[in-house]
Amino acid sequence: MAPTSNASANGGLTIQQIPVPKRPDAGGSPDFLAFHKLRHAYELEVWGNLDRAATLPEAVLFWQGNDYEERQVFLARLEGKVVGSGSLMLPLSENLTTAGMDVLVDADYRRRGFGTQILEYLERVARERDRNSFDGYCGGPIAPVLAGVPVLEAKSGTGGVPLDNASTRFAVHHGYSLEQVETSSLLSLPVDEAHLVELEVQALRKATAYSLIEWTDRCPDKLVGAFADLKSLMSTEVPIAGLNWEGERWDNARVRQEESTWQASGIEFIVAVARHDASGELAAYTVLSHREAMPGIVNQEDTLVAPEHRGHGLGMIVKIANLRRAAALWPEAKSVMTWNASENRHMLAINIALGFRPSGFEGEWQKRLG
Repeated sequence: MAPTSNASANGGLTIQQIPVPKRPDAGGSPDFLAFHKLRHAYELEVWGNLDRAATLPEAVLFWQGNDYEERQVFLARLEGKVVGSGSLMLPLSENLTTAGMDVLVDADYRRRGFGTQILEYLERVARERDRNSFDGYCGGPIAPVLAGVPVLEAKSGTGGVPLDNASTRFAVHHGYSLEQVETSSLLSLPVDEAHLVELEVQALRKATAYSLIEWTDRCPDKLVGAFADLKSLMSTEVPIAGLNWEGERWDNARVRQEESTWQASGIEFIVAVARHDASGELAAYTVLSHREAMPGIVNQEDTLVAPEHRGHGLGMIVKIANLRRAAALWPEAKSVMTWNASENRHMLAINIALGFRPSGFEGEWQKRLG
């Protein structure tokens, strides 16, 4: 059911859903450009760069949504001036009681209650869509945490976020609990080849029953079904702490839709897969992505080793293969960025061995109704 209204006014603040452009360049869409500009301003404020920010084509194609998730964007105005934004993500295939939400307020208009009004509006829209579990994310540089500032510990028992952060106070005040903390890490490029060889030799001793398969941008037709099965596992096998999420069901069509969206967004990606020789099963995979518009940064996407194939060094092997290809394909890249749940000790250990160093945290918050 559609929300009863796509606009709200309270105390002079007006909140209204805005259309997402049809074209990736957002031509003729000043509202969406204002939404995008707010996000970039926030990224620059927090990080001092746009390494973690979507480009405009990425943002347009993402917020258009797809068959598996409806996505809505909102602007908040005061006397006609844009002072904040909100967004909703409504899964359509699974997790049908959940809603992802995000609130941003322009730096000049904070501490006036506008963030609360935006959040309450988003929650109302979500409830009208029969959603009763809300989640959101907020992160920042890890330096204060490493320096020992007081933190709110995650319910997972691992990791925490600074108690005095505005985002922490806002989330707690509105009834959200910190379920999990992810650590973001950076790896400087290029990685010393001698170091990669040393790690690879150790891993290969345990992986004699496996071979490596690689592709760029599109999974080979003969493998797409098996790859979809691995993508389904990715949504159930990574730690999710107490987050109220069901596993995702991936099939050939869902894989192809993700691939086509990434390519249309200007994203190149490379995949390395380990195959079990005796059974032909795909046992592990990892994905790196790169944007020509942001040439200095490579993003680590999924990495998974299927449960029955763990303990054979496959995570290390596929990561090393992809790092070598990344160096050859994207020589201008200066670093790789990755994210891991703080309790995912095994994958963190692989990343640390490769040379990744912590750079940020991301709190994963959730609020359940009843």
